[in-house]
Amino acid sequence: MRSICTFITVLTVLPLLCHSFSNENPTDRRLLVLLDDFSIKSSHSIFFLSLQSRGFHLDFKLSDDPKLTLQRYGQYLYDGLILFSPISDSFGGSLNLGAVLDFVDSGGDLILAADASASDLVRNIATELGVDFDEDPSAMIIDHTSYAVSETEGDHSLIASDDFIQSDVILGKTKIEAPVLFKGIAHSLNPANSLVVKVLSASPSAYSFNPNSKLSQPPSLTGSAVSLVSVVQARNNARILISGSIDMFSNRFFTSAVQKAGSTNKYKKSGNQQFVTELSKWVFHERGHLRAVNVRHHKIGENDEPAIYRIKDDLVFSVEIYEWSGKSWEPYMANDVQVEFYMMSPYVLKTLATDQKGLYYTSFKVPDVYGVFQFKVDYHRLGYTSLSLSKQIPVRPFRHNEYERFITTAFPYYGASFTTMAGFFIFSFIFLYNK
Repeated sequence: MRSICTFITVLTVLPLLCHSFSNENPTDRRLLVLLDDFSIKSSHSIFFLSLQSRGFHLDFKLSDDPKLTLQRYGQYLYDGLILFSPISDSFGGSLNLGAVLDFVDSGGDLILAADASASDLVRNIATELGVDFDEDPSAMIIDHTSYAVSETEGDHSLIASDDFIQSDVILGKTKIEAPVLFKGIAHSLNPANSLVVKVLSASPSAYSFNPNSKLSQPPSLTGSAVSLVSVVQARNNARILISGSIDMFSNRFFTSAVQKAGSTNKYKKSGNQQFVTELSKWVFHERGHLRAVNVRHHKIGENDEPAIYRIKDDLVFSVEIYEWSGKSWEPYMANDVQVEFYMMSPYVLKTLATDQKGLYYTSFKVPDVYGVFQFKVDYHRLGYTSLSLSKQIPVRPFRHNEYERFITTAFPYYGASFTTMAGFFIFSFIFLYNK
């Protein structure tokens, strides 16, 4: 099995990394949807229609289709992959665990939904992406305090969760009022993967166990260790959504009324549709997608980029950063973008100012060290695509005719030299002419 370290250390060596796919329009994309049964296409039609209405082209196929392939002649046919096939032990055609991971390593986006009958293949994919489902194949998430009130008394495996991540870029600026209905399996985050983030968490009273068995020993997953829905943003800006419930995406859960146990608030419609729609916008780069252009630097008072700088030169560095709004590129607003002037270690670290129109800039003096430096911008912020920019530039010392004729700090040495000469002259005069 491929090590997770291979996945989380994907990092480009190109001078500029601003997005993980080539399309200028992030919504003009093709998605492959793999299903266990074509009935899922109708039972989850609201979710699929939402994607199609936003400009995505969906290609529905059974997971065991013998003609399945993600690429042809070395080129990927799809920009995203939706795995709604939790019970599939194997995929058809050339698709397998390695092919899915290679797709993500190449910048493809992924939605993976499981349930209580999840196969080893689905669990292995999740493990490679930094998420560990409960090893007990019969276990489900159970909560005796935060369950959804239903006609089936005592069914505490239907969870009503409202513990969302506090991030406008991932879940949108509109607050999700109603709880999300969830019925499925729990998972935990691999501590070795710092790129995995909980999006929907269970309550402290939740635990993972077989609801048809008597609890004779402590469950393996409890409380804060339980995640219901998690996301991953890889270092190559591929985005992944992992859910332990495929029912969470269904029409039935989208349109169901919901009331959380112990609460008097009853909502005519659950928060599932808003939650899944906003989350899918983030996964497929409709939000939080950044692009950096026009990386420039020059001496103060000049406009052209020099081939080389001299120590102690005053220079200006600038870059333009834009964010995809869903329809067009808009200026990105932030106050935490920094640039490093780097050689083995950063000699200069400056926070960039902005004109609120997408331009970020700063000025500084080249350090009194010569060698080959780099302008580096490594920007990482939760929910946003990472920016890794670098430009190389040599720095030379002063030429022999560029040094100051007289250095102020050397005046004491100048004075000592002239004093010595004057003293020697006086001594010689007295020695020669004094009888």
